[in-house]
Amino acid sequence: MGTHLGKSEKKEKQCITKDSTAPALWNALQALREQYDSLNWVFYDAPAGSAQEKMYRWPGREDEDIMICVRMGNQIHEFFHRQDYFFIKYAYQCNFDVFSYAYDNELTVRQGECYIGQPFAGYALQGRSCNALILVEVLIRREAFFRTFLPAISASSGLFRFFLAPQTNEFSDEFIHLSFGEDSYVRNLVEMMVVEYANIKEDSQELLKLLVLTMLTYAARIYKEQLPPSAESRLSDKIIRYMNDHTDAVSLKEIAAFFSYHPNYISKVLREETGQTFSQILLKLRMERALTLLKGSTLTMEEIAYMLGYSNSSNFYKAFREYFHTSPAAWRAMEK
Repeated sequence: MGTHLGKSEKKEKQCITKDSTAPALWNALQALREQYDSLNWVFYDAPAGSAQEKMYRWPGREDEDIMICVRMGNQIHEFFHRQDYFFIKYAYQCNFDVFSYAYDNELTVRQGECYIGQPFAGYALQGRSCNALILVEVLIRREAFFRTFLPAISASSGLFRFFLAPQTNEFSDEFIHLSFGEDSYVRNLVEMMVVEYANIKEDSQELLKLLVLTMLTYAARIYKEQLPPSAESRLSDKIIRYMNDHTDAVSLKEIAAFFSYHPNYISKVLREETGQTFSQILLKLRMERALTLLKGSTLTMEEIAYMLGYSNSSNFYKAFREYFHTSPAAWRAMEK
């Protein structure tokens, strides 16, 4: 299901103009606006679902993992469609509406907010304003996302599952709507991306990856802060939630310090309330995440082992085989 987080402002901010904007930024916005219509925006049949479902494929060059697109005008109108890449749509100026393909609902993304979508999610954008709408879109190839960006947001279990959902269920139709409030941090990042992409250099893709990585890491923080309070009542539930967010690097001592208890007391609570030890619970959480990564990405065993907190792939292989009575490679092959 979709996630709406944060409070939106009702009033649109004052529009930017050529005179009020740094020349480099204004020229970059105009250049990417002109480039938008020349991209390969061709509808293809979706790989599954009804014959009426259409989708966009990656519209950029084969050597690009990141694209920055700018749309400007008094209105935006789209048909329902899907796409085979991740995207972040940032309302740089004015607001736009999103109609969800699966839930048949409407949400408003206001200036300074973003709408994050998965590959194969269905949606349509619409917007109308007496002022000039400016929508900045960050497009990310699926494979590049898994290898470059997924580790950075793995500490947020909810966001982690969201980004892997399109691989485990192609038509999951999930979305995240984030509000950054008055914080200009993300806006500054978006402006840097726009200027860099409009003035491509040999190392621009590497720099864009760093900027997108920073944006996603910050978004993960905001996502976690804006989640509604947990209804968990037992201490063991809170401990397990913490462990699930830190499967790559967590210890009994660290948990005890975080919750201000002695490690022996944490162990006692886990045994009494769950019937399992700390090590058993951690192994279970790691193995569950291992299955998600094996099925939902093309990461190597070494990369998966690192993300799960194992010092090397041999230790990961051993733990996986003992738990599931098969090897990670064999399990992945059966799921293909």
